[in-house]
Amino acid sequence: MQTIKTILDYVYDHEANRANQVYLTQPIGGGRTVDWTWAQTVEQARRMANHLKMQGYGSGDRIAMLSKNCAHFFMAELAIWMAGCTTVAIFPTESADTIRYVLEHSEAKLLLVGKLDTWDKQKPGVPEGLPCLAFPLAPPTDYLQWDTVMQKTAPLIGRIARDGKDIAILLYTSGSTGTPKGVMHSFERITVSSEKVAVEMRGYLDGIEINRMLSYLPLAHVFERAWVQCMSMVDGRTHVFFTESLDAFMNDLQRARPTIFISVPRLWFKFQHGVFEKLSPVLLHCLLYVPVVGNIIRHKVLSKLGLDQVRLAGSGSAPISARLLVWYRRLGLRLIEGYGMSEDFAYSHYSKPDRCAPGYVGVPMPDVQVRFSEEGEILIRSPGQLVGYYKRPDLDAKVFTEDGFFHTGDRGEHSPDGLLKITGRVKELFKTAKGEYVAPAPIENQLNAHPMIEMSMVSGSGQPAAYALVVLGELIRPQCKDKAFRQQVEAELNTLLEQVNAGLSHYEKLQMLVIIPEVWTIENGHLTPTMKIKRSSIETAVAGQLRGWYHNPAKVQWAHREH
Repeated sequence: MQTIKTILDYVYDHEANRANQVYLTQPIGGGRTVDWTWAQTVEQARRMANHLKMQGYGSGDRIAMLSKNCAHFFMAELAIWMAGCTTVAIFPTESADTIRYVLEHSEAKLLLVGKLDTWDKQKPGVPEGLPCLAFPLAPPTDYLQWDTVMQKTAPLIGRIARDGKDIAILLYTSGSTGTPKGVMHSFERITVSSEKVAVEMRGYLDGIEINRMLSYLPLAHVFERAWVQCMSMVDGRTHVFFTESLDAFMNDLQRARPTIFISVPRLWFKFQHGVFEKLSPVLLHCLLYVPVVGNIIRHKVLSKLGLDQVRLAGSGSAPISARLLVWYRRLGLRLIEGYGMSEDFAYSHYSKPDRCAPGYVGVPMPDVQVRFSEEGEILIRSPGQLVGYYKRPDLDAKVFTEDGFFHTGDRGEHSPDGLLKITGRVKELFKTAKGEYVAPAPIENQLNAHPMIEMSMVSGSGQPAAYALVVLGELIRPQCKDKAFRQQVEAELNTLLEQVNAGLSHYEKLQMLVIIPEVWTIENGHLTPTMKIKRSSIETAVAGQLRGWYHNPAKVQWAHREH
């Protein structure tokens, strides 16, 4: 057995040395919460681990979890590891078909069901005969209950070790294209990368003993799993809060008052629009530059958002507009962008206060190596690198270079001072009827920087020219019922189209902007669970309208509602 210190060893240390420190806070409805100390958290995990072992689970058996973020997700993961098993987490918004695929592909021996909003639609995805167990906050089921196990089962005793080479996590990708792939991560690699993340985070917490974080991005995704859950298990000096519901999110945020806050571009955008609902952008901009008053306004706005204690704010999962980054920094929030993926356990690049620029994702994290292929693809070797893809040795052979670098599938470039810019996906390039390739991401980033636009997608494979679909901002959409306002929007976007096209090569220029009436969401299948756009899904949805758009000379058009 490999005798390195694993994430489990850190947890045992916290159990002994931080026994009475509150680790997890879970809302349970009606404004009430439940706290678990480190000792209580690990005791729950030990009881469940003993139950799993008594049921015969162990030796790398895959145990799946389908749940929104909650304290019992953390406890269950520890229990699964203590029992000698591997965790398979499924996005809580996944369809029944995808749930079935992951459970069958991973050969899961048990499913733990937790907090869910659409369980009735998801339950048909659970294979008949698969044993299930329910968390305390799960929908009503006839499954064995977590609390029943706690009452009847003694805790597993001792420091149960895991070999560093054992697979800790089978992390299924969110499936923006094709079926999800199972990314295998060992205890050694998740521990090493979590140690390094913890060190980096501590650098921003001078004078703060207990770091506070709000866990709300899906734990089935690598970003939250690595930078919140696993980091907190290694560091120990972290108090993790959870959210009750979307409606109660701002209350949950106020309760946590996080010192480090991780989010994604779409939510940063929504926070901004929430501010603009209370204070006009122009007035806010003016007030921020008034001596003394500006500082008062900054503190008041951040306090209302629950972000006034934040020492470091991060954005990941997708590109964030430079305009939005600048806005938050002007507000006094140290918002930085990072870059990582499931395959490197989100340990790749991040921005530092002295090494950052809008549009760039920063510099390599410690011990990360990066280079570019001849085609401009980013190649990375990271301490958090995957062991391989589950049951896919064919993919393993394709994604690694002979010297161990991983093919990210992303195109990129370095600034003169070494900052990395993501310029798009290698496979997202499309060819117009003119025979020239167009990279959509850089154009989308320009469009998304406009204050009227929430999301955009550039397409046009095989068409006379490229075009862009745009979703207007949350405050803009309701006003478009007014004819005069619609004309104003059209004029504004016509100007934007001219400005964007002026900086593009002739073969990249957009023929038109098309305004989409529906918002792209996870629920309608146009966003992945991590809020990335599903290009093929969106293109299929509008395919019937394409011909009409290209025959319409208008530069800004309005799409019909999908049926």
